[in-house]
Amino acid sequence: MNESLHIVCPHCHTTNRVRADQLGSAPTCGHCKKPLFDAHPAALDEAAFDKHIGRNQIPVLVDFWAPWCGPCRTMAPWFEQAAAQLEPRVRLAKVDTEAVPNLAARFNIRSIPTLALFVDGREVARQAGAMGAADIVRWVQSHVR
Repeated sequence: MNESLHIVCPHCHTTNRVRADQLGSAPTCGHCKKPLFDAHPAALDEAAFDKHIGRNQIPVLVDFWAPWCGPCRTMAPWFEQAAAQLEPRVRLAKVDTEAVPNLAARFNIRSIPTLALFVDGREVARQAGAMGAADIVRWVQSHVR
């Protein structure tokens, strides 16, 4: 399989072209040289969010959360574990709704934590409430091919 995919770097947010069959081979960013996948969710502001949702050619799972939210803090390590299991097939990202309230408003986030799954730039699934790592992985896999 020689198909190339656009993958946005979680560190510098540069769009990279990566051969699909090389996704699992620890590809690095052509710009900042850091790993494109490091088993950690990317923290996104509004500009980075738009780039990741609009340019990534892999699904993007976003955790809308806030620092004061107990269930959000409880779910954070499980979301990290899910990142380790889902990458490089899925990019995981976090949006702090306190720091980036425009995104929360734009996507009508009414409760947190809320997971939203984006494929080809559009939201395909949403789940409110804290979930364990295995449940997150299962939920994502049920919505992506």
